[in-house]
Amino acid sequence: MTEPTILQTQLTPSLARRQLLAATLSAAPLWPGLAQAQSGSTPASPPLLAKHALQFPRDLGSHPDFAIEWWYITGQLLSEQRQFGFQLTFFRSRVPVTQEMRSNFAAKQLIFAHAAVTDVAGKRLLHDQRIARASGAAQVDLASASLTDTDLQLGNWSLKRAGTIYQAQASGSDFSFKLALQETQSLLLQGDQGLSRKGPQAEQASFYYSLPQLSVSGQLQVAGDSFKVQGKAWLDHEWSQSVMHPQAVGWDWIGMNLLDGSALTAFRLRTKTGGALWAGGSFRPPTLVSPEVFDPQDVVFTPGRSWKSPASGTTYPVEWTVQVTRKSAHASTPVVVRYTVKAVIDNQELDSRQSTGAIYWEGLSELFDSQGKLIGRGYLEMTGYASPLML
Repeated sequence: MTEPTILQTQLTPSLARRQLLAATLSAAPLWPGLAQAQSGSTPASPPLLAKHALQFPRDLGSHPDFAIEWWYITGQLLSEQRQFGFQLTFFRSRVPVTQEMRSNFAAKQLIFAHAAVTDVAGKRLLHDQRIARASGAAQVDLASASLTDTDLQLGNWSLKRAGTIYQAQASGSDFSFKLALQETQSLLLQGDQGLSRKGPQAEQASFYYSLPQLSVSGQLQVAGDSFKVQGKAWLDHEWSQSVMHPQAVGWDWIGMNLLDGSALTAFRLRTKTGGALWAGGSFRPPTLVSPEVFDPQDVVFTPGRSWKSPASGTTYPVEWTVQVTRKSAHASTPVVVRYTVKAVIDNQELDSRQSTGAIYWEGLSELFDSQGKLIGRGYLEMTGYASPLML
């Protein structure tokens, strides 16, 4: 059976279909590699990703032949004196054990999503999650991921592109948002023209682009209060056959919109002892299209102050020193730059055990230069602290 142009599923299936989905999920956990890890067997080596020129708008859409994929939007929102953070992520996971099943209701692809709002004044994170299976059958309530452009839907959650504007909406029991995100800069191809290494072995890589400095406006509701908001956002889109090296337990990542229009990406894959297995990222000044790409030795994360979650008991560094070595084509020698990253509030832990199965920290943060001056805002993400992540 050929892959349909739209991945579809029903959010409220009949009992028989729920049983089929439950049986499929019990046989194949959401993320590739989890089944092998739980059984103690060694995962097969993923295929090597071949570098090629990304094609747009096609590569803005879904890549169902790849094992994993996500579209990730984060940002800061302002309403008069109130400040908020927001996050909306759509994931797609290919389920290997169901690919030969003939049933239209077999979960060959899973689509799930996370949404969250950081209420800075209330010092709290509000979040929700959704999950649905891919299906070849016509349904009423659909989840979908277009193959031709950014067009994702899961119930009443959605992320869609029309020209240079993205429309994002999601809601939970105590929050909702409907936002328009306007492009102000060109796509930022991460790594080697969009092929981003994620480990010491070449097969640990993803196709990866970002869209920083999105201008945001729209409506936000928090605990019954409505706000007209505006701000800045960041979009990431990645797809891969495998990201995590067997020795990696998680990652630390920042995507920062600098106040001068620059964009800073930095990440490291972390071992169980807290060391860096791999690192990377980029820096793009506002006047350039191509970024300065960091080699693994160019990025150093050093943890500072920590916070212990009362919900999970997990301890996270909520302040970091991030050192990068910039090697601009216009500079005669490399320049070492030290930043400080501070969480706006500590309590931004997200429990997604009902969808991706992970507990992780992801939240609105501020970026300071070596003199302590605020120079940017964005998101910090930390995974693998509650338990090792397999991806």
